[in-house]
Amino acid sequence: MRTGLLVTLVAIVIVAILAVYLATQPPTQPQPTSPTTTTTSPTTSPPAPSPTSPPTPSPSPSQSPTPSPSPSPTPTTTQPAQTCDKLVVLTRHPTDILDATRDLFLKSDVAKKYGVKDVVFRPLAAAQWRPLIERGEADAAWGGGPTLFDSLYKDGLLLPLEGDEVNAAIAQIPKTVAGMPMMRVGPDGKVYWVAWAISSFGITINTKVLRTAGVPEPKTWRDLASLEYGKALLKGMPVTGLAQLTRSTSNTRIAEIILQAYGWDQGWVVITLTAANGKVYGGSEPVRDAVIAGDIGAGWTIDFYGYTAQLQNPDTKYVIPPDTSVNGDPIAVVKNTKCRAAAEAFVAWVITEGQVVVFDPKINRMPVNPNAFNTPQGRQRPDLKSVYDQLLQLKTIEFNDTLALAVEYVVMNYFDAAITDNIDILQQAWLKLVKALNDGRIDRAKAEELARRLGEPVTFVDPDTGQPVKLSLEYAMKINDRIGRDAAYRDKVYAAWRDAARKKYQEVASQIP
Repeated sequence: MRTGLLVTLVAIVIVAILAVYLATQPPTQPQPTSPTTTTTSPTTSPPAPSPTSPPTPSPSPSQSPTPSPSPSPTPTTTQPAQTCDKLVVLTRHPTDILDATRDLFLKSDVAKKYGVKDVVFRPLAAAQWRPLIERGEADAAWGGGPTLFDSLYKDGLLLPLEGDEVNAAIAQIPKTVAGMPMMRVGPDGKVYWVAWAISSFGITINTKVLRTAGVPEPKTWRDLASLEYGKALLKGMPVTGLAQLTRSTSNTRIAEIILQAYGWDQGWVVITLTAANGKVYGGSEPVRDAVIAGDIGAGWTIDFYGYTAQLQNPDTKYVIPPDTSVNGDPIAVVKNTKCRAAAEAFVAWVITEGQVVVFDPKINRMPVNPNAFNTPQGRQRPDLKSVYDQLLQLKTIEFNDTLALAVEYVVMNYFDAAITDNIDILQQAWLKLVKALNDGRIDRAKAEELARRLGEPVTFVDPDTGQPVKLSLEYAMKINDRIGRDAAYRDKVYAAWRDAARKKYQEVASQIP
């Protein structure tokens, strides 16, 4: 009995196991298995070719979107313009330069290659550049001078120019002109900004007027303040011209250059006697126009005013004194740009093909790339080529922007108080001095001593202390910021300067026989 029961139980277990097995292996499931095998086989087969051409098949083996970022550097390098249909450029340039550049660049092969359809120029004050760069809302920066760009570089807001195209373009640019750098090279050996144009400050002369006046062409700033130029006054011909500094940023910069080239005291002698030898105008454009018209023989101007004069009157010429300042006007690619390759291509274009923009008569800038003079436009400007060759041989002063800013309010206001407001009394004293020398009533040494006293900074009554104080460089630095922010104080000091200058001119005149 027990044996029969045991056999029966074993049979039941075997049947149950068999039923479970049959349930898990249904004969009707082969078709789905076949597609699974088919799907797997294409996935398995690409690994073999993958090693032979790694860059292309890398997405293929997995057929998933995850690996797709790995090939992205290759398309980004070869087709950078896919995301760069527009470049945003921060700038300090006027619209004539910007309009001409946009028009010419968008027609170029470079713009087509990088897919650039528009260049948006943002002519903003320098203080507004940083937040835009930090937010990634700009691609390049252009114009504004080396001081601004060196500040951006020190703050880490400029990217090194690293692409092959831009480095080939940079290789065409002289490293220095007139002893001043045309690019900023970091300690890593990389270029962070490069000049696109050369800026200088000089003297625009009318050679015909100078010959008539019987005075030589000036070679230095000091020549315009000389007793020789004063002799033209005896013929009734004031030959020099400069602008009120409160009405001309370029003439203010020239005054600052002179103060650094000759020192504070002697610099003011040069500035004051230049005004005594001629006329003070209400702006820098009237100075240029007076030279062109032949009203004066020599005037302080920025370079492109001189180039304009040369085009309008063949008797005019732009002269660059060795005791001046020359700098390269920079262009750079900024941090956080989303279009680095296209921005570098724009920089490369500006310093090569785009150099022809400067030859536009409305622009009249000095190109930095010597190859620009080999273009059809460049060959038509021998006047600029002559100045360019002179610049390559020139050694100028190293201008200190920090020092200039530390006394700028004083320089502008003192000029108007001591010179502009007293121009008649100053010129009367100077004419009397020149005439006395010419007539032999005083010798050269005495004339030079009196000339120095006419021009040196005044000693005046300090409105705060009521004590006499000389307007030294140290004193100017001490009161400069207050002059800029406190109008009431400025007016008191201005009046004290004006009165002291008038008294000094009268005293010097009284000592001339």
